[in-house]
Parts: sequence; structure tokens; C-alpha cells
Amino acid sequence: MASISIHSKFISLGMEKSELNKERIIAEYHGSKPGPLLIAIGAMHGNEPMGIKAIAMLEKMLEVEPITNPSFEFRGSFIGLIGNLTAYKKNERFIDKDINRQWKKEHIDKIKGAMPHELDTEDQEMLEILKIIEETCEKYKPSKLYILDLHTTSSFGGIFSIPAESEESLEIAKNLHAPVVKGMLKGISGTTLHYFNSENLPIDTVTITFESGQHEEHKSINRAIAAIVNLLRTVKMVKSDDVENIHDQILLEYSRNLPKVTELVLRYGVKEEDEFKMKPGYTSFQKVAKGEILATDKNGNILCPDEGRLLMPLYQQKGEDGFFLIKDVL
Repeated sequence: MASISIHSKFISLGMEKSELNKERIIAEYHGSKPGPLLIAIGAMHGNEPMGIKAIAMLEKMLEVEPITNPSFEFRGSFIGLIGNLTAYKKNERFIDKDINRQWKKEHIDKIKGAMPHELDTEDQEMLEILKIIEETCEKYKPSKLYILDLHTTSSFGGIFSIPAESEESLEIAKNLHAPVVKGMLKGISGTTLHYFNSENLPIDTVTITFESGQHEEHKSINRAIAAIVNLLRTVKMVKSDDVENIHDQILLEYSRNLPKVTELVLRYGVKEEDEFKMKPGYTSFQKVAKGEILATDKNGNILCPDEGRLLMPLYQQKGEDGFFLIKDVL
């Protein structure tokens, strides 16, 4: 029988955040056979707690699995981290600056050589994350490193995955059974997708980002769990026979009628002084027309520059991305 199912006793939507306020490493599971290392990171933006809850719940599911399924076999190791721990505790997107715009080699090299008093909150968070990744790779010596960066959005709408610019990352993203958004690395900079790769880390590394829904939408937890499980299956850390169809169904159902692959057309960047305000009611993947009024700022209306689909319209106070415009590819 297929296993790793989502049992109701694990999906406790009433789980208090205090249960998850441990140290940065919040989940750890090791298989009986060698294999890759999967590091799942939640709350790289501190106001996105659903990825953290998904990671913690999946750890419990993995611990119970050998009891309910004696033939269960896990290859390699699974580690779950809180990204911006300080911001997470305060339920803020970030403290001093957006950590997911700082992952640039020149910046990492700079803060590695800096004195402690020269580092701001996010700099310290980044160094701690890198230390854990490097020490974990050294300790377990995995055959390969996979990193899954779990996010949610301020707007409602479709779930989606963002691959790094490698064929393997793209294929894994497609296997998560959610729309894939290509070209995002050209629209923004300094994300985990830009830095967490074989060039910058001490091991062959592939990174994928997964957006599981809206920040406060509890179903985002189940979707994030499904994405992690599907990645484990794709990279053969678990056998396909040990994965229940429910994980595919959760993602396919929510992605129904959405394009399988899209590509970035443009990013509309904003600054705090712009007084940007998105018009209410927009959702990700919603079709928009050229000339449509999407938002306002201190200079007046902001018109849609071309037809396409909206992605991640901004409905939170902090953020540098007003909205993205994407087009269907497949």
C-alpha cells in the first residue's frame, strides 16, 4: 500500500506558533541508507509561518512511517530550518532588510570577513544558515544537496514553483505538480535560488522555491507538505510506492485550470516612499489586460503595461515587489 499519507492527527491547524519556536533546526530525520541531503527552509520571510508548520509536521510523519509501514525505506537525510529566525519570532517579513534579496556572492564574502558589530540582523541570520548547511554537509557527507525554500504570498491565488536556472531544478519543479514560473531569477536578485548552488556551496547543489498559498491560509501547510514529499520521491529519497496519491491530488486540484509553465514578463518594483497600494481583489494567475488600473502610488494610477497574468500582487506593508506579470508558456 502507498503510504506517507496526511493523517488528521498531524494536521492540527490549531498548532500554536510557540510549539515551533525552537532553535533554527526544527526537524531532522535520517534514513538507514546513504543518499542525498534535503534541507527545507521555511520563514525566510518571517511573516510566512506555514512552511515552518509543514516541516515540523512532516518530521512527525516520517518518524511514524516505519511503524505503520515496516517496508518503508528512507535514503539520505532531511533537515528543516527556520530562515529568518529573528523576524519569524516577531512575525515580520524582515528586521533590517529583506534577507531573500541579500544572497549575493559579493555580499556573503563581505559579511564573512566583517566584525560582529558590523553585521545587521539579516547578515547574522545568513551566516548562521550557511554555517548549518556547511556543517551538515561535512557531518553527513551526502551524495548531493537539495534545498527547498518554502514561501507563501500576501495575495490569494495559485500555488507555484520557481526553479533555479538548471535543467535538474526545472524538472524537479515540474514534478511538484504546480505551475512553474520561469525567468524569475532575471526579474529579482539575491534570492536563495541565486546563491545556493554548486558554485557557492561545498557540494553538488540544486535549489527550488515553492509558494504554497497565502500567508494565513491553513491549506498552505498541506500544500507545502505535499511539495516536500513529492521532492523526496522525485530525487528517490523515498520509493514511489511509499507515497500516497493524496499529495499529487492536493496540488493538482489547486492548480486546475492554471498553466503548467509560465515565464516572467516584468517585475514592478516599489520603494516605501512610493506609497504603492495595490487595488483590492487581485489574485495570482489572474488574467489582466493592457491599460488596466492595477495599483496607485503618489503619482497616480499604475496601468498594466501588457496583457498577461498577475503574480504575487503586494498586499502587505513590507516588500519591494509591487507585482509581477507573467505569460503562459505551456
